[in-house]
Amino acid sequence: MNPRQRTIKSEVSVSGVGLHTGAKVNLTFKPAPENHGYKFKRIDLPNQPVIDADVDNVSDTSRSTTLSANGASVSTTEHVLAALVGCEVDNVMIELDGIEVPILDGSAIEFVKAIESTGYKDQEAEREYYVVQHNIHYSEEERKVEMVIMPLDDYRFTCMVDYNSPVLGSQHATITSISDFKDEIASCRTFVFLHELEMLLKHNLIKGGDINNAIVIVDHEIDDQELKDLAKAFNREEIKVAREGILNNIELRFQNEPARHKLLDMIGDLALIGTPIKGHVMSARPGHAANVAFARKIKAAIKKDKKKKVQHLYDPTVKPLYDIAGIMNILPHRQPFLFIDKILELTKTYVVGVKNVTMNEEYFKGHFPGAPVMPGVIQIEAMAQVGGVLVLSTVPDPSNYLTYFLKIDKVRFRAQVLPGDTIIFRCDLMEPIRRGIAQMKGVGMVGDKVVMEAEMMAQITRYKETETPE
Repeated sequence: MNPRQRTIKSEVSVSGVGLHTGAKVNLTFKPAPENHGYKFKRIDLPNQPVIDADVDNVSDTSRSTTLSANGASVSTTEHVLAALVGCEVDNVMIELDGIEVPILDGSAIEFVKAIESTGYKDQEAEREYYVVQHNIHYSEEERKVEMVIMPLDDYRFTCMVDYNSPVLGSQHATITSISDFKDEIASCRTFVFLHELEMLLKHNLIKGGDINNAIVIVDHEIDDQELKDLAKAFNREEIKVAREGILNNIELRFQNEPARHKLLDMIGDLALIGTPIKGHVMSARPGHAANVAFARKIKAAIKKDKKKKVQHLYDPTVKPLYDIAGIMNILPHRQPFLFIDKILELTKTYVVGVKNVTMNEEYFKGHFPGAPVMPGVIQIEAMAQVGGVLVLSTVPDPSNYLTYFLKIDKVRFRAQVLPGDTIIFRCDLMEPIRRGIAQMKGVGMVGDKVVMEAEMMAQITRYKETETPE
């Protein structure tokens, strides 16, 4: 698995029709910057609204996965997202001139071919995986759905489908690593039972279907007239039932192609978590609704674990990246207004710093001296100074720059901070720094407890003097 983020070298397009709308649509993959993730842009609409590929934006899972945001929607997103995950591409803008991703041959292989044709571009930012530490379960008793993701140092999938059908029966599919996606999963097409197909045709819900893009499983007796009607509906001279119990519109690419396609759908839907994962996903009877519910549960676990992540980064025996002298070479602050003691870790996207709270702090002289509690505003300032180290590390001469608050939002104080406590602050960039503006999400922890959190916006400004003020 690639340790660094990557995008594609240049834009590339595919064209086709939407399965349900029947409308022609052009889809273009475009390179995107670090930490961009997957986003869809509806270039056919006014202001070209962007829809993040995020599980929180799922608006429908009835026949495919639909995303909606900013007054726009895009449907049938699962195949193209599966292709991006399978190709280990992290950042890309997906432009569409219609509401539905083209169905193509009903699989993800044409998207994979398009992505591979332009090649990959490694980026500087590290890929931050969510490493599963404990089992996460999801189940639906009525539909007998079972899903679990377990710890593993890779991204592995195992899938079982069982529709109580004498034709389809019970099928299993697996890939031991996401690197197997292209050869083992990408070409596996969607499937539909004949009774479902007839219902969709009756209600004019598959205007783009020509049965070249789906495996049709015959689940009831069918007479010659019904076969003639199907042939007419799909502009075919003749349609028959093959010995495998499927219409002879196509030949199976794998004996267990339906199970492999369900695995493909699951990879695409779980891409909506928004974070690359290391873990083993096992599922029984998955579907879009269950996949999305499972993705929400995993995303919630990631959010919870991120709040606890900082505690694992502090080891008092390890030499810090920056001690107090190193910090003063970056920040202009000085005592009694320098509120951080160490920088433990610093990357292009996040920073971890330490504040040791002692009774001899200047503010304790007047702030509840009989029952000392670290003021919330000082906690925010300390967090901002940690974030300032991250922001100023992006310029070649940080001592000649200052950072100023533009906005503080979503501040929460979860617990008191007392003398003797050690606060670990972690600040993550919420998006790349643009025009000197930085947006960060910060979390402060004492031990394994979150004591405060906030979102901050700051601006880098060059200091007018030649020396850093004392």
